[in-house]
Amino acid sequence: MKILLTQLKIVAISDVHLGNGTGKASLKKYVEMINAQHPDLILISGDLIDNSVVPLYTENMAEELAELKAPMGIYMVLGNHEYISGIDESIRYIKNTPIQLLRDSVVTLPNGIQLIGRDDHHNRKRRSLQELMANVDKSKPIILLDHQPFNLKETEDAGVDLQFSGHTHHGQVWPINWVTDYIFEQSHGYRQWGNSHVYVSSGLSLWGPPFRIGTHSEMVVFNFQ
Repeated sequence: MKILLTQLKIVAISDVHLGNGTGKASLKKYVEMINAQHPDLILISGDLIDNSVVPLYTENMAEELAELKAPMGIYMVLGNHEYISGIDESIRYIKNTPIQLLRDSVVTLPNGIQLIGRDDHHNRKRRSLQELMANVDKSKPIILLDHQPFNLKETEDAGVDLQFSGHTHHGQVWPINWVTDYIFEQSHGYRQWGNSHVYVSSGLSLWGPPFRIGTHSEMVVFNFQ
């Protein structure tokens, strides 16, 4: 990772799957857990919403999302479940929260970090990483948010410093993690690809069965000195 002029703490989460399975009470606990870290920046790598925005409105979950605190902002990319929930409805909902949505776009933070947010693999017309990299300064730190961890060699070749992804849940229920390990080059945890650092989260919450076997939910904290 390129040198930062100041210390930085990032809390990174994915796969919250807000809806009928993960409701407002669970979200409240997640928000408290995130805020307890006093992050400078919060990153969300897709699948904030599960299968429909209706339960989010019914339980007024935006009230809890508004409690997230990070002085440098809260940034998110879309996951496949935002498309399953109805992409227009999902975007409309997110825009009514403090979360800033990145869709095939780049934002430069006050400390010089450049955040690249790719639209989900579900969008077959999404821009290529090479196209997005044309808008960044490679002498400054580059963080990539991409929901599904495919084509990680491309991340390495592009010169990305840190990629954060989710989607896999690390299989969630053993032995499905063997399947995700087969499908993805990296289905969970940290790995270095050349000069690029990649972290694939097992997800903060659950999808499908309301339990895990042999895997763990996680909130990832990056501390840069």
